[in-house]
Amino acid sequence: MAVDAILLSGPTASGKSAWALALAERLPLEIVSIDSAQVYRGFDIGAAKPDAATRARVPHHLLDLRAPHESFSAGECVAAALDAIAAIRARGRLPLLVGGTMLYFNSLVRGIARLPSADPALRAAIDAEAAERGWPAMHAELAKVDPVAAARIHPNDPQRIQRALEVQRATGVPISVWQRDTKPRHALQFARFALVPEDRGRLHANIAARWQAMLDAGFVEEVRALRALPDLPADATSLRAVGYRQLWGHLAGEYDLSQASTLAIAATRQLAKRQITWINADPGWRRLDPDADDARSHWFRVVADVWQPTGR
Repeated sequence: MAVDAILLSGPTASGKSAWALALAERLPLEIVSIDSAQVYRGFDIGAAKPDAATRARVPHHLLDLRAPHESFSAGECVAAALDAIAAIRARGRLPLLVGGTMLYFNSLVRGIARLPSADPALRAAIDAEAAERGWPAMHAELAKVDPVAAARIHPNDPQRIQRALEVQRATGVPISVWQRDTKPRHALQFARFALVPEDRGRLHANIAARWQAMLDAGFVEEVRALRALPDLPADATSLRAVGYRQLWGHLAGEYDLSQASTLAIAATRQLAKRQITWINADPGWRRLDPDADDARSHWFRVVADVWQPTGR
């Protein structure tokens, strides 16, 4: 069956970018980034953003859309991705959506719930309560009133904890119930693949090696440049990205570089675990072990079979 776009997800450091670029050598495709850090200008090394030479060779979309102090939502990602898919298809090329931000992928595939509007007063009250009790305690409260949402939200994700509590307190209905009534904004057909290494030890080694490569490439200097921006506060949404927040703390004098590295590698491993959990919970993802023999060439064949240019 022919599809409109290919989706390639997987945990960080699983090799998604390398697989995508290798496919670009065989099929006329353009890459659409589904990544919550690559949308920010100046987030290059730590976001593993493709360099200028790579982008000249293979067109990339949804990069550098926002200044570091701006926000970028799942809804905005879906709208931008749909526009990119339509434009790529109109050129007779294959849209290949690649990334690890599973919330964005889920919103694209399943739609976004029509949640109640924000309540500034209630939101301020939750923030004040969190300042007293801490966000892990707020997460524990969320687990009591909405265990389904709490299971999906990390205890160190204040933005999503706040929103879940806000919706539940404002309406008396858990946000997870609101989110059941979702529909995609399109009728597109996707073929979805996820790189999930069976050897977790190798994945962890890749994470550590990539961190060191980022440091060698000037990641600390990149974050130092971000800290010099006059309009970028320490609590900006963009700085929740793993690696950036640890180096920000290091440059703020909270800990040395060795401690920052330990924290960043641990946080990246936790992120990878959450990404795999998202994938495992959704049977629509076809799992591939990137380390298995012939896995990549098998994927090439499958993609070639399901994709046909516009006008078929």
